[in-house]
Amino acid sequence: MDLKRLKHLVALADTRNFGRAATQCHLSQPAFSRSVQAAEEELGMQLFDRNALEVTCTDAGEFVVERARKLVFASRCLERDVSLYRGRLIGDLALGVGPYPAATLMPALLAELRTRFPAVNTRVEVNNAKYLAEHLRAEELDFFLADIRNVPSAADLSVASIGRLSASFYVRPGHPLSTRRGLKAANLLPYGLASVRIPETLRAFLGEAMGLEKGERLPLAVECDDLNLLKTVAMTTDTVLACPDAAAHQEEESAALVRLNVSDLPPLSNEMCVFSLKGRSHSHMAQFALGFLSALATQQRTVP
Repeated sequence: MDLKRLKHLVALADTRNFGRAATQCHLSQPAFSRSVQAAEEELGMQLFDRNALEVTCTDAGEFVVERARKLVFASRCLERDVSLYRGRLIGDLALGVGPYPAATLMPALLAELRTRFPAVNTRVEVNNAKYLAEHLRAEELDFFLADIRNVPSAADLSVASIGRLSASFYVRPGHPLSTRRGLKAANLLPYGLASVRIPETLRAFLGEAMGLEKGERLPLAVECDDLNLLKTVAMTTDTVLACPDAAAHQEEESAALVRLNVSDLPPLSNEMCVFSLKGRSHSHMAQFALGFLSALATQQRTVP
């Protein structure tokens, strides 16, 4: 079957509307309808149920569209790889990062890219893992970097760990907890916690450690994916900041933040992983960025 016709089937399955699918495929609606009808005749099966509200796949349609989607994706990958091979292109770079790697790894990577490859255009999406996974699947990102606990396992994703980054709790100098000895996790909660979105498993663990009933959700006084904003809140109020050590290094060195030693908590960490689409090759530029990030994470890693 013609690849363009397979693309039409995928578009109709996604949009559930002949008009929208035709527009997406840059065809008139009659021409698009003829293409879908020809596919059904060629396969000898009805692939779509047509009604006034929306078009839906039949059981046979779901079977065919699932396989067509893989072929269409493989075709795009082949076109991209051939283009990279033919031109030996460095290529522009689009990557996504969660708030922790944005604060700890991105500054050095962007500086390196601007210094070594000034002609390369780089786009960085800083957002939560769910958003980044959606945009990766839409092929808008080469890869994204996030804590593995924030991303559900999926058959279409390739995952590679680049290491664990240690994390701690921080407060401003002069905070009531900054000089307290024998500090326990439960002592932190009354002051309010500030953090980026954290995995539910970690949130449950910290909640129990801080004296909450099992199953009771740990409250966050400030939840925000902008780590620099959270650090400002901690430096100007009594709020306790949960933060990767590498991201608070400068503030700790300048005494703008004080790291707390909480005696009844094990070492905390974030396992940074690279997520990419299975079956898709990386450009030379993406390969360079991945190698640099892996080496940088190893340098910053303080948790075995």
